[in-house]
Amino acid sequence: MRAFIHRHLKVIDRFIIKKYLGTFVFTMGVFIVVSVVFDVSEKLDNFLNKHATFHDIVFQYYAGFIPFYLNMLSPLINFLAVILFTAKMANQTEIVPILSGKVSFNRFLRPYFIASTLIFIVSFFANVYLIPYTNKLKNTFENNNGITDNDPTKSEVHMQIDKHTFVYLQNYDPTVHTGYQFIMEKFNGDTLREKLTAPSITYDSVKRVWSLKSYSVKYVNGLKESFIKEVPSKDTVLDMHPTDFIVYDNVYAAMSLSTLNSNIEKEKLRRPEVLNNLYFEKYHRFVYPLSAYVLTVLGVALSSRKVRGGVGLPLGIGILLCFAYIIVEKFSIVFSIKGGVPPVFTVMITNVLFGLLGYYLLLKAPK
Repeated sequence: MRAFIHRHLKVIDRFIIKKYLGTFVFTMGVFIVVSVVFDVSEKLDNFLNKHATFHDIVFQYYAGFIPFYLNMLSPLINFLAVILFTAKMANQTEIVPILSGKVSFNRFLRPYFIASTLIFIVSFFANVYLIPYTNKLKNTFENNNGITDNDPTKSEVHMQIDKHTFVYLQNYDPTVHTGYQFIMEKFNGDTLREKLTAPSITYDSVKRVWSLKSYSVKYVNGLKESFIKEVPSKDTVLDMHPTDFIVYDNVYAAMSLSTLNSNIEKEKLRRPEVLNNLYFEKYHRFVYPLSAYVLTVLGVALSSRKVRGGVGLPLGIGILLCFAYIIVEKFSIVFSIKGGVPPVFTVMITNVLFGLLGYYLLLKAPK
């Protein structure tokens, strides 16, 4: 392996790749240690009050917390790492002799792209396979121990469970698995054929059936209507589950790719309003790792020129661009979920905008 590396990578390539990856890993380690320390100080009372075990805290909560934040921060840490060591090289006049020795700027960029490719590969497999699993661990721990403060139950839920059947539930209590003010309507085309109402409906997790209490049914046949009132109880199988009425933070981020795809097919019929969330999560997993290339180009173009003041100026501009990247990323989510813009376009907005900026700065970079 070493012979292969020495044969295909020059000394300057190995030097830049070592600097790049070393700075990236070190910066990543600093960020995650600071994040964990702050999170422990914030969540310590919750851990003690809920009597969470040390094993669950470490191997469930932080086994999900650390990969989640590493993945979320990796593009920005990558960007800052490139700026840090490239600006230092420029300040110490190490880039000038490289370019003066008949090395083109494109050739100078090659080790950067090799290192960013390694980061891209790790990020890609993490986004598609690892992060959903670790997010599920973290979400399970938070839900079981009541770490989140938000009420996860949804109210005023309208849902289609098959081609002809629509249901409505005013609110749902997850502690007793009971929903209130339940209505189920069956249509033949646009014509109402049957309407069932019940003050409550309870899910039996053992039998996997829904129990209706004191329900009534109205049958419609043209101008004729018939009623069945105050039936004591009835067990029925419906294509809905308690999870349909409970939503937790990052619930889609905790789904595997196969689960995400199956939920997309199911929600096309049941709840089309959440499809943009699901599609955005799916596309985002494949597009987000491309930021390794985009921000590497932007970082090199920004910091490869020697400037008065040393590393401080490029680093300050880099931090401002990090905030801008986060803002654009958040706006793209809003455009997709609230604005109705197709997710396939919104997931590309951030990388396209910063890629164009990086290309422009690359043209202006010293050659």
